[in-house]
Amino acid sequence: MVDIPVMRKTRFVCILDTHNASPGGAFQLPKGDVLIHAGDMTNQGSFKELQKTVNWIEESDFECKIVIAGTFNLDVVDQNLKNAGNHDITLDTDFYAQFGLYFHNQEPQDSKKCQELLERSHSILWLKHESGTIKLASPTGPRTSFKLFGSPFSPAKGMWAFGYDPDEASQIWNKIPLDTDIVVTHTPAKYHCDETKERRAAGCTALRETLWRVRPRLAICGHIHEGRDVERVRWDLGAPNIKYKEWSSEPWVDPGGENKKLSLVDLTRKHGAAIENDGSIGDTINEPVAGQSKATLPTIVPTIPQQIIEGSMAGSKRTAKVGLSRIVNSVLAIPPEAMPPATRGQGGMPPSLRCDLEALSGRLGRKETCFINAAIMASSWPHGGGGKKFNKPIVVDVDLPVWDR
Repeated sequence: MVDIPVMRKTRFVCILDTHNASPGGAFQLPKGDVLIHAGDMTNQGSFKELQKTVNWIEESDFECKIVIAGTFNLDVVDQNLKNAGNHDITLDTDFYAQFGLYFHNQEPQDSKKCQELLERSHSILWLKHESGTIKLASPTGPRTSFKLFGSPFSPAKGMWAFGYDPDEASQIWNKIPLDTDIVVTHTPAKYHCDETKERRAAGCTALRETLWRVRPRLAICGHIHEGRDVERVRWDLGAPNIKYKEWSSEPWVDPGGENKKLSLVDLTRKHGAAIENDGSIGDTINEPVAGQSKATLPTIVPTIPQQIIEGSMAGSKRTAKVGLSRIVNSVLAIPPEAMPPATRGQGGMPPSLRCDLEALSGRLGRKETCFINAAIMASSWPHGGGGKKFNKPIVVDVDLPVWDR
């Protein structure tokens, strides 16, 4: 008997790119279960700037408060990666040691003390290109759980922290575990909520490709202030030999635009808009390898679907076997016993080596991802003659599994 999980609405309030702005003046902070701040809390990462932001995050009324920023962790990211990408520069130890005086020449900052503001917080979960499982345990909360990955990295542009070059991108984003429910990155993925004021797509191609593989329920980002938006992307999983395809992208109409309503994204079943993503993790999960991130990858078992062998290719069993052998040997050049199905236990033609087996096996319930650029600062940095302009936080309601029944 299959144990069907109980699902319950969980409300996320998503912000980033606050750049020293705080609730009450620049924007209002709606109520919710989880607050996510995905970076650029400050303009230049000074102790005073960080302390101001950490204080109001700690004082905010959420069961879980997640901040995305961090130092280079050489156990997680290869030590050959270069530094340079986000405004919270003191949180990147190596970058600040090399370039800090360019920003704080008159008043050098203590990078360690700046980081301790987050490390010693009793109410903030600080993720530094790493993952974690969140269980909301408040008796008055939804008591749901989800797996989250958070990273401060963005494509290098100018002298800023947490940057990477194009040839490093795949190595960075391949650290995202395939069983992740929510991915929070400072940078957007290419072509999704990443359009600049010059009408240029400034997101990361490697991140978009990784998100096709992971297919989380939510992909939260910012960095490109003008890209503030929401898209529901339906992945194309019908061609297992072609990676990174998308079936459709559904635009969002902000219900909070030019009024006092919430900028709400409703992905719940109650209103018939549930995201088509069951969070499936594959048939078998391996333990993480020492020195790697907390990734959990499905084990691929080389078997042939029985329904193919027994005649799904028409005709007798003998005809089916001959047909299958001809295809895998002449077209795919792969022995039948080595060919796993693209859809574990669901039949279909065995894929070629071009098929991303890890991404598809046992995980076809991950059909949709909601991309969210929740930049609070509406104007570009540095701000032009029009002054600073602010967006509302984006509020996301999504059904998640209850862990305590």
